[in-house]
Amino acid sequence: MPRDTAPIALGERRFGQVNWLGLATLARREITRFLVVWTQTLMAPMVTAALFLMIFNIAIGPSRGEVMGVPFIVFLAPGIMMMTVIQNAFANTSSSIVITKVQGNIVDTLMPPLSGLEILLGYLAGAVARGVLVALGIGTGIMLVLGVVPQHPMIALIFVVLGALFLGALGIVAGVFAEKFDQMAAITNFIVTPLAFLSGTFYSVEALPPVLRVASHLNPVFYLIDGVRFGVIGTSDSSPFLGLAVCSVSSFAIGLLAWVMLRSGYRLKS
Repeated sequence: MPRDTAPIALGERRFGQVNWLGLATLARREITRFLVVWTQTLMAPMVTAALFLMIFNIAIGPSRGEVMGVPFIVFLAPGIMMMTVIQNAFANTSSSIVITKVQGNIVDTLMPPLSGLEILLGYLAGAVARGVLVALGIGTGIMLVLGVVPQHPMIALIFVVLGALFLGALGIVAGVFAEKFDQMAAITNFIVTPLAFLSGTFYSVEALPPVLRVASHLNPVFYLIDGVRFGVIGTSDSSPFLGLAVCSVSSFAIGLLAWVMLRSGYRLKS
């Protein structure tokens, strides 16, 4: 029997359920994009994290005493690491989308036969790769300088990946919404930075007044930082299993919103 050779309709996908080649190409583009300027995207965040640790240690470290049974600088290190990871994951996806929108070449991403989910995964691959590389660099410095060996390294890695996914997806949402760089800067300054700074990075939330303590527990970034802190020093303000659940649900919810925006072409297609 001759094989059916019916012509493929115009616009019909020819790659099956997943366009693996297109997805891999987009992911490689997003990873290469930050690797070619690694001094800005990888080295600079590591230097900034080291400066944060040095300044806090000089300013209040000796007089602060122990926090959660460990020296203040050891308590601070995982929070600084996670804060740096999420900031860079957010910057990777948001800047990629905003730059292409401003330069008018977003069509190069939208025209290929990629579904909304494939575009989402391609962008998130870059965010996760950058976040993990930054975490590995800072984590290595913590071990070499402070002598801190992670108590639960796999748990720390899981929260680093979840943090990169959550803020990477949030970066996609922000990048799609923003039309100009000043709008992107406003989102960073008034949403991302407060989420990072008011999440227990520099303090234990147990020291806060009850109202602020409840507000902190409504912040998903608190669970990201608390989970990494548990993975590194073995203690935390909340259960790591609760944190894992909250971070997973939050990442899925923001990822779903990003997928809907990419799939519909909201603010991307004229």
